[in-house]
Amino acid sequence: MSDRRPPGHDPAGFARSCVEHLVAGEPTPATPRDDPFGDAAACFVSIKKRGELRGCIGTLSPAEADLGAEIARNARSAAFQDPRFPPVSAAELVDLSYSVDVLGEAEPCGLGDLDARAYGVIVNCGWRRGVLLPDLPGVDSVERQVAIALQKAGIGPDEPFDVQRFTVTRYREEGSGGERK
Repeated sequence: MSDRRPPGHDPAGFARSCVEHLVAGEPTPATPRDDPFGDAAACFVSIKKRGELRGCIGTLSPAEADLGAEIARNARSAAFQDPRFPPVSAAELVDLSYSVDVLGEAEPCGLGDLDARAYGVIVNCGWRRGVLLPDLPGVDSVERQVAIALQKAGIGPDEPFDVQRFTVTRYREEGSGGERK
């Protein structure tokens, strides 16, 4: 017996299904009932087009009652509301791939407690906040990871900032389940 899920019944496949339904003018599909969809959790939905980022939106704490609703919300935002990109069109759907990063609890830490492959990072200075997921291509050091997060937040190099770290379980379409990051 295979443990592979039907199409759309893993987090990344469900994100794809949500975007494809929305592009077609249909409501998002019902959330699958199996794990990990039932519990509330924060997540990021990333969309790539031929390997290049096409949209990425997420939450740092749950905004919906369950992970399925959180994925649907963030898939919609990544496809249609990421300010860096135009809305996804029907013509692009065949070229898109999806991943979902389900976030663990953020915890305060120092720079020495970070590992760019194992932990995502959140930097804060007043109301400004920058986030970067772990294990991203081209981000091979803590210094680079923190610099990108600071830049995203608009925090200058001589401004004081607080740091938090978090783990993720990453679901990619090409795999059949999550991998702990």
